[in-house]
Amino acid sequence: MTSPLPSTGAGSGASLSLDGVTKIYSARGARTLAVENVSLAIEPGEFIVLLGRSGCGKSTLLKMLGGLLSPTHGDIRVAGRGLYDAGGRADHAALGSLGFVFQDANLLAWRSVWRNIALPLEVLGVDKPQRRARAAALAREVGLDGFLDALPRALSGGMRQRVAIARALAANPGVLLMDEPFGALDAMTRDDMNLLLQEIWLQERKTIVLVTHSISEAAFLADRIVVMSPRPGRIQRVIEVDFPRPRARTLVDDVRFQALTAELRDELGER
Repeated sequence: MTSPLPSTGAGSGASLSLDGVTKIYSARGARTLAVENVSLAIEPGEFIVLLGRSGCGKSTLLKMLGGLLSPTHGDIRVAGRGLYDAGGRADHAALGSLGFVFQDANLLAWRSVWRNIALPLEVLGVDKPQRRARAAALAREVGLDGFLDALPRALSGGMRQRVAIARALAANPGVLLMDEPFGALDAMTRDDMNLLLQEIWLQERKTIVLVTHSISEAAFLADRIVVMSPRPGRIQRVIEVDFPRPRARTLVDDVRFQALTAELRDELGER
């Protein structure tokens, strides 16, 4: 018996909460405090951006949110369910609510676009016709209609990241975690991907947590920007972003947008 295809549609975002989350790395007798006492409540369907300088702990925090790295102290909950048990092991049911997109698309070179997208469904035991149909629908959503049978080597960097986003959405997670997914792309492609991500968010209403060091990207995409302090990473400030959606490219020319990016530069000590 095959597993049913995950349902799709708006309103499927899940809540996230962090309470006193701390991460200490220990190596060769040395202890490094990477993230300290982070508490944050994220509403279902909210678009959160973690912004900070390199080394501030934002990627470490995202890995803890994604079940890839257990916190030293503190509690993380997904839709009210604890992500880690007392021994620091990730809960598989909670993990099923999460999708992850990394800076590197990490596609399997020997698998076609549709088979890369459908990989999570294959793991879940969804039958091939359903996997193919879901992959085709997601390929259309991310602008890759017509590339279902292409191999990754035939795709540009931006196209590979579109595949990675579609793959992360395949099993219909409530939360999409994104670790600088557009950091390696050129400026024009990055702008295109920001517009695409906004469009996907408006359609799917997933809860998104995006890590970036780009001030303009944060200001363009976020509902709230969580500014992280230099290491050890703490929440320095949370800034509400109230620009109406959908946000067009021309928003960057708006004086309010420019004022926000100037405020963020001040927070990060870049002026």
